[in-house]
Amino acid sequence: MGGATYSSVNRMARATSMNYASAPVEVLFTQQVEKKAHAKMTSRGVTLREARDSDVHPNSLPIILGLDVTGSMQYIPHHLIKTGLPKLVGNIIQAGIPDPALLFLGLGDHECDNEPLQVGQFESGDAELDMWLTQTYLESGGGGNSGESYSLAHYFAAHHCQTDHWDKRGKKGLLITIGDEPNLKLYPNPAMKAVMSNGNISEFTDIEMLAQAQERWEVFHIYPVVGRPLRSDTDNYWGQLLGDKYFKANTEEEIINTIRDIVINFSGVNEKGVKEGSGTNTPPPDDDPVFL
Repeated sequence: MGGATYSSVNRMARATSMNYASAPVEVLFTQQVEKKAHAKMTSRGVTLREARDSDVHPNSLPIILGLDVTGSMQYIPHHLIKTGLPKLVGNIIQAGIPDPALLFLGLGDHECDNEPLQVGQFESGDAELDMWLTQTYLESGGGGNSGESYSLAHYFAAHHCQTDHWDKRGKKGLLITIGDEPNLKLYPNPAMKAVMSNGNISEFTDIEMLAQAQERWEVFHIYPVVGRPLRSDTDNYWGQLLGDKYFKANTEEEIINTIRDIVINFSGVNEKGVKEGSGTNTPPPDDDPVFL
């Protein structure tokens, strides 16, 4: 991550010029025409993503958002680019957490999809966050195999991320996956070699990789129940796996608010002493152009 800051004024101007509010997915998300992962977001050959402190952001808080980009879930990144992302970042900063560093992951199905893992960079600036989000390829894949590959987010966090939050302060980052399926259970070596271009990855299960991620990350999952019946297999799986770090959200706004509340309540860096359940729902003020 660099030294960029989040400017609500700049973001609003960009949203207007790019027509974020009403442009269709295939216009806003640039890889939909090419139908493949952006060269800078392909997981193949990636070694490391870093969330480091800087003069502008001396207390970086690493936040990984793993977005399900299969067919049923692509409305979530679309909502983020329209209105959700500036509200989320603004509310986090207003709550007394000045240095959030967000990394977007695109998650699919390693048994069925061409691009089951896409990887951005940890960023704090409005332009950079918009860039990585809109460069994510919404593959619209998945399959009838009763799961998606959310464990790829756990793998990437455990083995390919370094943060000053852990290295300097001994504090865990926040890893939030969002999707409407259970995890696929098994990740064999040939599949991981295809995902990472690395033949040295030992076979692992969802349970094994979650435990590895939890060594340096607080791990959460949000199940979006938006306009569809609750699926008992998904609900039971995540409830048993994560307990009170599993959440359900009934609307697009509730997804954003749930992410916000996770960051406020579990970050451990809140300067204003916001307590659990008291996160503000107030959008960033128009007269405060730059959040530092």
